[in-house]
Amino acid sequence: MRSAARRSGLRAALAPHWGALLALALFLAVGLAVLDDYGVSTDESTQRSIGQANLAYVAGESALMRDVNRFYGVGFEAPLTLLERFFWPENPRAIHLSRHLIVHLFFLSGGLFAYLLARRLLRGKGAALLALPIFLLHPRLYAHAFFNDKDIPFLTLFMLTLFLAHRAFRRGAVSAHCLLGASAGLLVQLRIMGVVLVAAVVAMQALDLLFASGRAERKRVLVNAAGFALAGFLAAYALLPYLWSDPVGRAARWWQASARFPTDAHEIFRGAVYWNPDFPPEYLPVWIAITTPTFLLLAGLIGSAAVIRRGIGNPGRVLRNARARFAAMLLGCFVLSIAAVISLDANIYNGWRQMYFLWAPFSLLALFGLAGLASAFRQARLRAAAYGAVGAGLTATLISMALIHPNQHVFFNSSVDRTTPEYLRTQFVMDYWGHSVRAAWERALAERPLSPATVNAATSYGAHLLEENKRILPDAARRRASTALTEDALVLLYSHGTHTRVDPSIYRVAVYDNTLWALAEKPDLRATYERIAGDDPVARPAFRIYDGGDSLVYVKEACSEAGVAETDFNLRATPKDLSDLPEHRRVEGVERLDFRFPGYGATIAGRCVASVPLPEYAVAGFRASRRAPLGDPLWEAEFTLNLEEHQATFARIQDKEPVARSVFDLHLLDGGLAYIKQPCDQADTAARFFLHVVPERADDLPEERRGAGFDNLDFAFFTRGAHFDGGCAASVPLPGYPIASIRTGQFVSGEGELWRAEFTPADG
Repeated sequence: MRSAARRSGLRAALAPHWGALLALALFLAVGLAVLDDYGVSTDESTQRSIGQANLAYVAGESALMRDVNRFYGVGFEAPLTLLERFFWPENPRAIHLSRHLIVHLFFLSGGLFAYLLARRLLRGKGAALLALPIFLLHPRLYAHAFFNDKDIPFLTLFMLTLFLAHRAFRRGAVSAHCLLGASAGLLVQLRIMGVVLVAAVVAMQALDLLFASGRAERKRVLVNAAGFALAGFLAAYALLPYLWSDPVGRAARWWQASARFPTDAHEIFRGAVYWNPDFPPEYLPVWIAITTPTFLLLAGLIGSAAVIRRGIGNPGRVLRNARARFAAMLLGCFVLSIAAVISLDANIYNGWRQMYFLWAPFSLLALFGLAGLASAFRQARLRAAAYGAVGAGLTATLISMALIHPNQHVFFNSSVDRTTPEYLRTQFVMDYWGHSVRAAWERALAERPLSPATVNAATSYGAHLLEENKRILPDAARRRASTALTEDALVLLYSHGTHTRVDPSIYRVAVYDNTLWALAEKPDLRATYERIAGDDPVARPAFRIYDGGDSLVYVKEACSEAGVAETDFNLRATPKDLSDLPEHRRVEGVERLDFRFPGYGATIAGRCVASVPLPEYAVAGFRASRRAPLGDPLWEAEFTLNLEEHQATFARIQDKEPVARSVFDLHLLDGGLAYIKQPCDQADTAARFFLHVVPERADDLPEERRGAGFDNLDFAFFTRGAHFDGGCAASVPLPGYPIASIRTGQFVSGEGELWRAEFTPADG
């Protein structure tokens, strides 16, 4: 009897939500169907190590205090690590599939909390049903909701905390505020940006105190605030083992490290390369604007405008009305978070993935905008048409997601050029996460069905992703997958930047006809070596480097695979004409052709041979080096394939009087400035050259240089010169306007000038 009553009560409680539950069940069914389509992302191993290191610290080990990731909380990672140890300790595929499933289930719960919160914020309960698909059908977030176990849990917990905040202020009970505090503490230990919502809650409590009608009411507000603060502190402290032994002393270091995590990565944004954190102020708003479905972006802006208009029209009513005040809090969380990042020059990178939590308040604002537009129509047919348009927008988004599945994480909306092949990847970072590399293994296994499928990576980043994505392959496939250095291995051409070569002989994965990665065959290295064996090398560092026509050929005798497998080879090429470079590379003036030896080489009869393809344009000079892992260059060499041009320059002026003498002899020749030195070695040309040209008329300078008063033509020697016959020569074209004076020399950043020469063209 009691059991029947309980079931009846449960049915009655769920009856108003059958639409949302049905939608959630459909999303769950789709998620389960596509779960195995997603690979392993670059950060998953790091996240797993965070959970493992913290659990080891709890068990008595001290290595956590030396870990660069010790500042991260483990509110999400620790349970995942415990489940992994208990159920699948030795099964990498099961580990990653289960992690992806749990992250996705957590994400779906965020959609449920969005719906429940919307029911309380909107008068029309039917409109609240839209909250769930609006929250879940953001293409970028949907893909991340499988492989991103850092930003998606934070987004979901942000939505849960918003729900609990509304519940706490509606009920006014201290227990509800303590629960809210615990959720806020969980939020902050995951990411420091959780303080935005903490600040919003404190502001709401301050308003409650301000508008309290009597002493008893003020006491209740203060007790609630104290419960919130205490529960929040305990939750954050419990899940941040780094703080346990010295919470006061380490709190400041935790705050500083969390707010500005150290990184020196560079990234392309709108066609220009920036080093973190030197992104322009518009970086975050632009990323949100171009990667959010257009109709949801417009709906969010309309909802935001409505909140602002209501606040300007009657601010007192907004502050006193619970629903209006909560809407203002949503807008504040969104706008103030962006403002804080811009004003504090905070470290963000890889698009806006560290700010995905903004989708929680913005999706609700978008719902307000759509519901407001629909309610503006008085006739039922017009309102139905408005909701039909919303449904059409969500359907169009769903179709867009299906077309690029499973790579929705590189979704762009129609505000950017998605039709020109290979354009997007020269403007914005694409597949930083690299989960799509799993498909490279699947293709390689299909290409080599009767033998081991061997894939070598052309970059260290690609090598890392190959190893990570091998872990999620089925057991039989994983046993056939190999990354051994062999002559016949397929080559993964992968870069989350912009220089992925796009002429594969096997296969490529692309979104909007922009290559994420490609598989190619290695060149015939034996034939390549035989072709250049009798030639003179163009450079002789630890490797001999040969001109292979359309490639540079690296050769080292008495060389083993172990000696070349783990280090990176850096290669910079400077075109004769800078306009041949992609626009984002022209400021730097060089093309980055860095590579990992296994991607282009192999060991042949005891020697190491690699053939690195060259750009199609004419190259003025190269700088090659080999770098130890996380260390300094092991060797460097500068050279050109056009040695005759520099030799001819040297021959024409070696008996002429220079216009100036210093470490180098300087000559004016054919509208350019020539630098000559003999004898000369690599050390003489290692430092950067400065070349400042002062015009007779200031108006001849580019507008951005007029304040300085001179043209800056600084250069690296290898971009303009060459070494030969014990000497060196370089030639730099001068501007065509009348020149008053020239200053040149060499300098080392942070140390100053090595030498300087000043003269006028008349001196020559």
